[in-house]
Amino acid sequence: MQVLETNLEPLTWTPRSWRQRPVSQQPRYEDAEALEANLRQLSRLPPLVVPEEVEDLRRNIADAVAGKRFMLQGGDCAEQFADCTPQAITDKLRILLQMSVVITHGGRRSVFQVGRIAGQYAKPRSKDTEEVNGRELPSYRGDLINAAEATEAARRPDPRRMVEAYFHASATLNHLRSLVVGGFADLHHPERWELPGSTRRVEAYRRILDRVRESIDFIDAIAGTKGTYLRTGECFTSHEALLLPYEESLTREGSGGGFQYNLGAHMLWVGERTRALNGAHIEYLRGIRNPIGVKLGPSVSGEEVRDLLAALDPQKEAGRLVLIPRLGVERVREALPGLIQAVQATGHPVLWSCDPMHGNGLVTARGLKTRDFDQILSELRQSMQIHRALGSDLGAVHFELTGQDVTECMGGSQQLSELDLHQAYETGCDPRLNQTQSLEMAFLIADMLGGAIQS
Repeated sequence: MQVLETNLEPLTWTPRSWRQRPVSQQPRYEDAEALEANLRQLSRLPPLVVPEEVEDLRRNIADAVAGKRFMLQGGDCAEQFADCTPQAITDKLRILLQMSVVITHGGRRSVFQVGRIAGQYAKPRSKDTEEVNGRELPSYRGDLINAAEATEAARRPDPRRMVEAYFHASATLNHLRSLVVGGFADLHHPERWELPGSTRRVEAYRRILDRVRESIDFIDAIAGTKGTYLRTGECFTSHEALLLPYEESLTREGSGGGFQYNLGAHMLWVGERTRALNGAHIEYLRGIRNPIGVKLGPSVSGEEVRDLLAALDPQKEAGRLVLIPRLGVERVREALPGLIQAVQATGHPVLWSCDPMHGNGLVTARGLKTRDFDQILSELRQSMQIHRALGSDLGAVHFELTGQDVTECMGGSQQLSELDLHQAYETGCDPRLNQTQSLEMAFLIADMLGGAIQS
């Protein structure tokens, strides 16, 4: 992606100042009055998160920058309203907790979870239209904007969906919080995260759970803390800041004054298609207090990254920025070292993550989008090797995954092939790691954090 070749004057930031910049990936709403009415309703609704939670996440990210913690970010490519069910939400939290306990145990680093959940309802698209069953239709841009059904009416952007998205996000957050407060994440009861089946990884996971229980029982006996609630990390929410009118309507001033927060999520990220330095998305994100993730594709230059750091984090605050390269297995060794060295030269305390999903997409002969487990693992392993060689630290990972037994990505211990994908191909957008593949990836991450990186 190229930086916009403009020489624009700096703006005094407000939640609306992005409107004075070139903007991309925004739908065209036919009814301007309806759009404004829905935005006014959103601006009057209670926040989904509170500033204190955002500040907690900033502190956790700062600890990860210092090598004390590890951030696991994962969830659906694009959430769908129909998946706002107790079971689907519980499954997503469960797999993040399962992965966290494996990584913590093997990698000896405390893990906190950031879900792609409770707001990841929109997706950028490379074209405004797509061919569906031989018909040219407006592209499906996520439930926040239009519907996936292959009709002209369903694909028409509808501003009422923003309010609908708010309430689905609110319901999702309510259930997540109920699970955490109710003890679902309590380390005294990891059996709640049990896995079915008897594969090698499942058996290894159960042995880890047994050791976790034994360790906690020992600590409780020594400290006299039997029955005390002890949970593994935190679960924060995140989504791509894509539909800017929606994000603007959820921007509020903190109770102490001085800071503006997007209170629709704890963390936001800017994507590869929208991170133009002089564009509207960077203008909006530079003024909010939330931690910001920045996706970096293989075409990004070190100079562009330095300019983005200066725009988004002029005070060089640990906990502010997460850089998320998505380079692809064939490009990571060529592209990543220069990016790391460019950032090191600035002194910015960023948290480095790795998104090994988006650069490794495949399309089968039948036209299904998929990804290969070995390619995902290879990009992640190469990234960690490169960071260590340059005296840097990979302190986070970013996956598209689900806690359900889908068949969308090939490979892994289940040895899923192209012929298996049709069995449970359920994604509304990009393919996700399933429960078993996600857990297997957690074991491999734990091995790498523990020092066992194989070339």
